[in-house]
Amino acid sequence: MPALSPLALNTLAQEAGVVVLIAVLIIAALIALVVLLFVIQYFNLWFQAVLSKAPVGFLEIIGMRFRRVDPRTIVLSRIRAVKAGLTVSTNQLETHYLAGGNVPRVVNALIAADRAKIELPWDTACAIDLAGRDILDAVQTSVNPKVIDCPSPNSGKSTIDAVAQDGIQLKARARVTVRANIARLVGGATEETIIARVGEGIVTTIGSSSSHKAVLENPDRISKLVLEKGLDAGTAFEILSVDIADIDVGENIGAKIQGDQAEADKRRFQAEAEKRRAMAVAQEQEFAAEVQKNRALVVLAEAEVPKAMAQAFREGNLGIMDYYRMRNIQADTSMRDSIAGEDGKGGEGKQ
Repeated sequence: MPALSPLALNTLAQEAGVVVLIAVLIIAALIALVVLLFVIQYFNLWFQAVLSKAPVGFLEIIGMRFRRVDPRTIVLSRIRAVKAGLTVSTNQLETHYLAGGNVPRVVNALIAADRAKIELPWDTACAIDLAGRDILDAVQTSVNPKVIDCPSPNSGKSTIDAVAQDGIQLKARARVTVRANIARLVGGATEETIIARVGEGIVTTIGSSSSHKAVLENPDRISKLVLEKGLDAGTAFEILSVDIADIDVGENIGAKIQGDQAEADKRRFQAEAEKRRAMAVAQEQEFAAEVQKNRALVVLAEAEVPKAMAQAFREGNLGIMDYYRMRNIQADTSMRDSIAGEDGKGGEGKQ
């Protein structure tokens, strides 16, 4: 292979340099294009944050993208917080977002709490949100109390039924006005507990009343007694009032129970009477058997008389005249018994 001249080598070197330069330019263009795409995509967010005086670094916005955080959610939430006069850092917003929280809702709740002069720290709001409670609804309930129907329409019952001491059933409906207690929202009982406790208080109050008329005359007595029990202890709410919306008279449970008891007593007495009758019949049968037994004994005793008389004849203790006199006496006695109708036959013949 012939050696290349210096001119040819120089030409080849120049061509190789051009290829490398083109490759470098292509790579640089690609990098510039990617950077331009990022700039175009997030420039509006960065510029909006700067104009809102809630600045967020451009590189910080790009970093959110790599940390799989939605930059728009974080930036817009920070802008709302800063505009409302709250001090919330981007790091705090990102941390709550990565923990699975609803950042916009927490920020809205903080703004509402600040406007309503309710103390709500950022950590408490995040804890409530991560616990599954609706923090914004809780703040709104603290400002604007809500009314809970008792019993709940979802329970399938329309009234709370209780029986006074005079046996009359009363059907009541109550409306409970509650306000959210932010401090007890984490770990506090829900509305179902309030409804159950109020229902129990109504049943207890009606049941302790001596007459249903007293309850109908003063239904507010139920409200006072229920409120005095402190039914909101351990719950996420504070009970403001318990109002009896409606109260109706139901069945006479006392009379129904007495009727059922009387019927049960009647069946019991009938069973006892039947038992005594059966015992009497059995005893009568026993007496009849005893009579038959005694009659058999009499017959056996009478059978011994002829034997005794024969023995007396043999021993000479009884003479023939004595025997005839005894027979005459027996015949006379039999005739008198026949005339007197002792066995029923003589009386009927006499008539």
